Amino acid sequence: MFDKEVYVRRRRTLLEKMSFIPEGKRGIAIFTGNAEAPQNYRGNDYRFRQDSTFLYFWGIDEPCFAAILDLDSGDECIYGDDVDIDDIIWMGPQPSVASKAERIGVSCSAQYADFDKAVLAARAQGRTIHFLPASRYYNTLKLASLLGIPAESVRKVLPVAGGHGCCGKAATASEELVKAVVSMRLVKEDCEIEEIDKACEIGYLMHTEARKGCRPGTKEQDIVGRMEGVTISKGWGVSFTTILSQNGETLHNHSHHQIITPGRLLLIDAGAESNTHYASDFTRTYPCSGKFTQKQKDIYDIVESANGLAFKLARPGVTYRQIHLAVARHILEGLSGLRLVRGDTDEMVAAGVAGLFMPHGLGHNMGLDVHDMEDLGEDYVGYDEDQKRSGQLGLGSLRMARRLQPGHVVTDEPGIYFIPALIQKWKMEGTGGDFVNYSALEQYHDFGGIRLEDDLLITADGARRLGTRRLPVTSSEIEEIMAREQETL
Repeated sequence: MFDKEVYVRRRRTLLEKMSFIPEGKRGIAIFTGNAEAPQNYRGNDYRFRQDSTFLYFWGIDEPCFAAILDLDSGDECIYGDDVDIDDIIWMGPQPSVASKAERIGVSCSAQYADFDKAVLAARAQGRTIHFLPASRYYNTLKLASLLGIPAESVRKVLPVAGGHGCCGKAATASEELVKAVVSMRLVKEDCEIEEIDKACEIGYLMHTEARKGCRPGTKEQDIVGRMEGVTISKGWGVSFTTILSQNGETLHNHSHHQIITPGRLLLIDAGAESNTHYASDFTRTYPCSGKFTQKQKDIYDIVESANGLAFKLARPGVTYRQIHLAVARHILEGLSGLRLVRGDTDEMVAAGVAGLFMPHGLGHNMGLDVHDMEDLGEDYVGYDEDQKRSGQLGLGSLRMARRLQPGHVVTDEPGIYFIPALIQKWKMEGTGGDFVNYSALEQYHDFGGIRLEDDLLITADGARRLGTRRLPVTSSEIEEIMAREQETL
């Protein structure tokens, strides 16, 4: 938890951002924290993780809390239950709800059930009710019940103040509130950047452990266990489900059953959360033999230089969409040198040929969530008002296209993948025309994939890589450090 003044300032800023709504018609903004969720029976719960926006404004990292911010009066109240003797037997004495509210600068506190009463009273008074789209089922059902709307509407976002939420009705989540929250959380404060740097240091340690474990004969699951143990011993845990696989062409491969095999590549995409829940997200790709084959090195070096190009281009005023396209062009130039594609590079970029080899976007926002705020709507988070999402494979999956500004935190993760099913599909459909050398690609059907990812903070005059030290990334660095680590066995 940060200092009280951080949360007070954030809520004050939110009030200011919502002040464009005429006075008397602003209504209330409601915030539901997460509840515990049973794995199989009540009492054996999944590990609790608080809703990130609730953490951002209210700071309380415990289940079954809610809050209301009155956008007309500025009044605010925290809702939660004090423990009784049955709770104390199992949990021990706990601070009161009032004391928790005081720690974040809120003078009003009430029981958790009073939140429902307050929302229903606002409905009865015909007040506008602003809420954010819910990601957890508990909150989805709770909001649907309180507001008298279908559960599917809780996740839809439309303007509320213009009529959708008037007269006590809230037909959908509030676009006004979503935009206000996104505008604040996109630009990281110094205290947040400090926490992300901590998460990146844990990420460095977990990836170092993984690299040391990349040895022929080792089971992938063993490596995952060792690296995830680092995140629990140093922070809250992983920031997302670990991707570690020798089938790197499968972008989100969560299967860890294989044995590390000489001649293959091991792609590791994994991140950590600090104890305050700020995230890191790194990707490295290693030769399972400790040394790249020439074919692997050729592709690896294209990806590594693309990663460096994105870092070099990242600066305020430039859109991340422009950087994605520059990276796509660079990748196609490299593949052209290997005679895997042919023709005019600009024409290939315009035709979307890069999507065959990199069917994902260059990066995404990162902060309290590894894909920061995407529960609020990916386009609201990643696109400016004057931008529209492309329909092309690859570019269409770009989660962050905005004009960069100081304080943005984004991932830089180019990749090249040889996906046999996708290659075959394009070939049969004639997609890519004469640009793609399908006969040459037949030699790469068993290659796998390579991705290299760093986390960037946009600064006043460029960008810096987050964390105090960077994981080895060039092919020569990788081979040298893996050779040294092998010698220590």
